[in-house]
Amino acid sequence: MHTVADMLERKPREPNWIAPLASVHDALKCMNEKNVGALLVQIDDILVGIVSERDYVRKVILDRHASGSKKVSEVMTRDVVTVTPQDTVMHCIALMRRHHVRHLPVLVEGKAIGMVSLRDLFLDAIQEKFEEHNVKIQS
Repeated sequence: MHTVADMLERKPREPNWIAPLASVHDALKCMNEKNVGALLVQIDDILVGIVSERDYVRKVILDRHASGSKKVSEVMTRDVVTVTPQDTVMHCIALMRRHHVRHLPVLVEGKAIGMVSLRDLFLDAIQEKFEEHNVKIQS
């Protein structure tokens, strides 16, 4: 069974993050530039939250606030569900289902080393099934 560490090996990049006092507009610009749906919110490498497109829709657009005046800290999710590199893909999928989240920061000794999305997990689970049947798929 694949682990988060296996997935991170195929996804070699630092996690995308933003400061809590940045504007929501800046967070959205960063997500667009990086083509991601969520950013870790950090202060000095310490994870303090996560901000996602879903947070924007629910806490800015639906409340009719301007994203230029709202700070990330006002809309971010504070109680972040995290995983470690040793966690399995299936464990991560179960966590996402239980907590209704689409992104899981990966922590080692309290420091974020990556993030996995629901899409990452589903693609990995599908790849694992193909491997079980010795079928090669192109990435």
